[in-house]
Amino acid sequence: MAPRSLLRTCPLCEAVCGLSITLDDNDRVLSVRGDRDDPFSKGFICPKGAGFGKLDDDPDLVTTPLVRDGADFRPASWDEAFDLIAERFAAVRAARGTGATGIYLGNPTAHTIAGALYAPALVRALSTRHVYSASTADQMPKQVAAGLMFGDPMAVPVPDLDRTDYLLMLGANPLESNGSLCTAPNFPGRLKALRARGGTLVVVDPRATRTAELADEHLFIRPGTDAYLLFAVVHTLFAENLVDVRVAVDNLDELRDAAADFTPEIATERTGITAETIRRIARELAAAPTAAVYARIGTCTTEFGTLTQWLVDAINVLTGNLDSPGGAMFATPAALGITRTKPFRPGRWTSRVRELPETMGELPVATLADELETPGEGQIRALVTVAGNPVLSAPSGARLDAGLAGLEFMVSVDRYVNETTRHANVILPPPRSIQSPHYDFALLHFAVRNYARYSRPLVPLDGRPSESAVLARLAAAVSGQPHHSDEAVAMIDELVIAGMLHKAGTSDRRDELDGADSTEQRVDLMLKLGPYGAWNGGDLGLRTLLDNPHGIDLGPLEPRLPKVLLTASKRVDLAPRPLLADVSRLREGLAASMPPMVLIGRRQLRSNNSWMHNIEVLVGGSNHCTLHIHPEDADRLGIGETAEITSAAGSLTVQVELTAAIMPGVVSLPHGWGHATSTTQSVARANPGVNANALTDNSIVDAITGTAVFNGVPVTVGPA
Repeated sequence: MAPRSLLRTCPLCEAVCGLSITLDDNDRVLSVRGDRDDPFSKGFICPKGAGFGKLDDDPDLVTTPLVRDGADFRPASWDEAFDLIAERFAAVRAARGTGATGIYLGNPTAHTIAGALYAPALVRALSTRHVYSASTADQMPKQVAAGLMFGDPMAVPVPDLDRTDYLLMLGANPLESNGSLCTAPNFPGRLKALRARGGTLVVVDPRATRTAELADEHLFIRPGTDAYLLFAVVHTLFAENLVDVRVAVDNLDELRDAAADFTPEIATERTGITAETIRRIARELAAAPTAAVYARIGTCTTEFGTLTQWLVDAINVLTGNLDSPGGAMFATPAALGITRTKPFRPGRWTSRVRELPETMGELPVATLADELETPGEGQIRALVTVAGNPVLSAPSGARLDAGLAGLEFMVSVDRYVNETTRHANVILPPPRSIQSPHYDFALLHFAVRNYARYSRPLVPLDGRPSESAVLARLAAAVSGQPHHSDEAVAMIDELVIAGMLHKAGTSDRRDELDGADSTEQRVDLMLKLGPYGAWNGGDLGLRTLLDNPHGIDLGPLEPRLPKVLLTASKRVDLAPRPLLADVSRLREGLAASMPPMVLIGRRQLRSNNSWMHNIEVLVGGSNHCTLHIHPEDADRLGIGETAEITSAAGSLTVQVELTAAIMPGVVSLPHGWGHATSTTQSVARANPGVNANALTDNSIVDAITGTAVFNGVPVTVGPA
């Protein structure tokens, strides 16, 4: 049989690029290139996508269930693994109650059909408030700000990259990350096109990143001070009568009053950006034919992350650019998702130990270590992790490492034995990526162009359960239900399908659903009930996507207000009360002294968190773990090839990389490194790096969301 080329969407980051994959006779990946006929990505591919085959065929992947046997693991059958899980979870619940169980969902769950459709069933099966995810180490401040302003935390405006004339970007480096909460394949090309058509790109960042090098202007800013800068822009817009609100809003005067104290001169003292520059940026935003402000993880994971995200969209409103072509707009995802009926309300309950707020059904991962360590009713004694490595990705990693070691029982759904899963009693491996279907339910909520694409599995499962079946059977096992059959998937699907049909008033159309199995029928239903769907006045369904394997362009972003709003007044709330209440904390910060040295994170082009460090073609070059420090700081501190960096949480000895691309007073470490000698990942073990989260302090969080602070961490640096 000759090599054959097949199509699927890349699942490795938020860019959703189309891939053309060539397989050999043994279903191994020979080559990967960009799908030139994909109407969204148009052949773009990054090094991660090009390395997809190596990741899919990594010899260190776990391929059969592993059960702990003393200090080591032994292979086990699927039935034995699920039987043990059912027995041990039942014992923990009987002795300690359902509140003693918990779950952590890692970043990759947002990139799979299984994570989107069956992880929620697993959470419900556990029936616990101990739900944690990578969201509170990443984007939760943006979603909370959107939820408070627009009534729905999934209503996140994205910059209309392909039509804007002026883009102000803060704390984002899409030339390395490929974009985040802004799904845009070939983000670099889109930014180059912005400049080529005469537009302006301004980047605000403590580092002269690759994105900053592409920009018309780069402004260095002290980490964690973005809210002061944006408030000063708001202040200037009001002070100079530049406000041009074009959507229905509430609390405009309250926003003006809140900004009164944050003059450009005051912002200069905190940010290091001159008052003249701040006023000029405000005037340019107001004068541009179209403009958008976009901020990401570098601004989310700070002490004032939610205030910063609020001010981003407040400026988009004040300059007349919200919900307008070329401004900040809302995508229209093709698949019907979770439909809210009431305005978003965070903080419905709080965590047991530190009383940090719930958001969207989960608690901040910054308090997971507390809940593992602190005795008493509700202490986590049994934990599930799905595609996550919080020992390396969450704050206070050393405490998490110790806390996981003390659990009574732990089960991990993961492809590797890593720094977190090494503590598990059972590891359940998902199949290879090319053995799974793909549709981006979550990421297309944040796309810069409306688009849909479905990929069927490229090769059969060969007797192993699908990733959906793993999660569905796990949900059955932890809740004491029959778990010996992959029919657990169909049981979940039938319940969901029946509920959706009933809610839509289409219960009599069950037989019209298309698909090879219940999962595909569920996808078909979500498409048919969606805004372009065959049951909603359009023609889209699963069959349409199967007939168009390169994907379908559904057109540019279109205005969606007020339909997208779920606020009580059906107007944009420019000054939500929880955000106004936190302004006093920001104001108090004006009197605080600035630490002489702070730590920030760093994105890497060939890496996505900790799980891509085991592929030789993705490790090396710029993708290694070093401390970036300005030569002036290194000379002043007497630092050579290595340095000791210390925070309130811990200390590390790190390899130093001198660079004038980082501003003085700031050092940078990439996250996801610090691989343990006990990991079975041979490449990662040979290139361990250090765990930056040994330095982050889980006691310091964004007050509104409890999101961990990874940027602006006070540190001292000296010779090793």
